[in-house]
Amino acid sequence: MKVLMVCLGNICRSPMAQGVLEAKVKAAGLDWQVDSAGTANYHVEEPPHHLSQKVAKSYGVDISGQHGRQLTKDDFVSFDKIYVMDKENYRDAKRIAGDNWDEEKVDLLLNEIYPNESREVPDPWYGGIENFKEVYALLNEACEKIIEKNKA
Repeated sequence: MKVLMVCLGNICRSPMAQGVLEAKVKAAGLDWQVDSAGTANYHVEEPPHHLSQKVAKSYGVDISGQHGRQLTKDDFVSFDKIYVMDKENYRDAKRIAGDNWDEEKVDLLLNEIYPNESREVPDPWYGGIENFKEVYALLNEACEKIIEKNKA
């Protein structure tokens, strides 16, 4: 199974989501590949936001080795499941995918917790550490649901 987490810049939400899911995949003994990307090219090759790193590390998840990259059309062929953080990411992903778009592969991450409600993971970019902690908690819960669903 290959899973891709997607946000806008690939330095706040999706790197944390990647790190959380990787840790859960490892703990569950699953043979999965997890990656992350951004719909924009603002932070290509940059490490995750320092507060994303700090919050993740406080929960035992090290994301310091990650580097931002932009979502590509080929990702829609390479990955089995693509989770986006918000509706804008969904629209941008659909545009980037072009004729590789597969609605069955792409979903809002929080639909794992709140099915069919299309809730969004808030972008903590302009907030402080509490915003990053709130986002981490949402990502952690959603990733736990992904593992539970796929272990059954």
